[in-house]
Amino acid sequence: MGDRLKSERVPYLTSRLQGFGESIFAEMSALAISTNSINLGQGFPDTDGPLEISEAAIAAIREGHNQYPPGVGIPALREQIAAHQRHFYDLTYDPDTEVLVTAGATEAIAASLLALVEVGDEVVMFEPYFDAYAGCAAMSGATRKVVTLNPPDYWFNFDALREAVTDKTRILLLNSPHNPTGKVFTRDELESIAEICVERDLIVISDEVYEHLTFDDNQHIPIATLPGMRDRTITISSAGKTFSFTGWKIGWACAPAPLLNAVRNAKQFLTYVNGAPFQHAIAFALSLPDHYYAELATDLQKRRDQLCEGLERVGFDVFSPGGTYFVTADISLLGEADGLEFCRRLPVRCGVVAVPNIAFYDNEAAGRSLVRFAFCKKPEVLDEAIGRLMVLKRS
Repeated sequence: MGDRLKSERVPYLTSRLQGFGESIFAEMSALAISTNSINLGQGFPDTDGPLEISEAAIAAIREGHNQYPPGVGIPALREQIAAHQRHFYDLTYDPDTEVLVTAGATEAIAASLLALVEVGDEVVMFEPYFDAYAGCAAMSGATRKVVTLNPPDYWFNFDALREAVTDKTRILLLNSPHNPTGKVFTRDELESIAEICVERDLIVISDEVYEHLTFDDNQHIPIATLPGMRDRTITISSAGKTFSFTGWKIGWACAPAPLLNAVRNAKQFLTYVNGAPFQHAIAFALSLPDHYYAELATDLQKRRDQLCEGLERVGFDVFSPGGTYFVTADISLLGEADGLEFCRRLPVRCGVVAVPNIAFYDNEAAGRSLVRFAFCKKPEVLDEAIGRLMVLKRS
């Protein structure tokens, strides 16, 4: 991450985590509270998911599902996860040996890296990247190497990816649909990535938490569906983004049994288990009919368009996303150049919080003028935020 985001040396903290400092999300959310601002920075909805899922959690509590669940997750949830992968992607996983329930996707990523990486191994990822990737790689003792996604379409140079992979590379960490850019990797792009992974015998950790949040003609394609990839891929997702219960932290990993067994060995020393009644509720959620997922994407696409059009009226250069619930905007047309300082001043200037994309880059120059807004909010909240942001409009 950029040097300006790094904190002073923290006493007692391991050298692996020195320099990370407070998460940008914590800083911006604290600003939102202290200034009573609309928080379009952190990615969580401002409404809960379907009532029947909440009721399923309440029923599970009342039925006594409140003690430790099995370490791998309750059978009903693992079976529904396997059924979901089979139904949507024709990927077959044994729910007993190839599916692991985790405390959100972040734990699944951390457990995967801790299980599979030796100190000094390299992990290749695309930048901008979700900040937890860098932290988890550091905790595992890995060396982070990045390949830049280039706006406005966030294309990447295939030769740069090939050059980033060395004899020390152990893992390629992929995120599609991609946070923070909203990019949905195309089949051609995934095939080029898969080609290198097969050629160099890499393991892929594929973060697919936004799998059902794609718009227009964009289609989510799990890289595990491509030739030669299932047996080298850990596919990770979660219920938080799909069902709008981010605080429940129910995630999962699917992988061939030998890979998943390694991940499970690391995971048992992290949370061990979590969210017993919520696991029952998400097992129910995954049984919802297909129209639920279609309506979710349709609704979010309307909110994407609402925010993108509003930001354009303010004067931002907006990069409309193909998925997720984030939109990136360039502040240069507003006469601004420094996204970090812009976001730190924005709550006081107009009562809105965004996140500076520089927090997700190793290459500081690449993300300096970019900021991220979340559109997973009520339409009236987005309208109010756009109205407040109009004070930035240049005459």
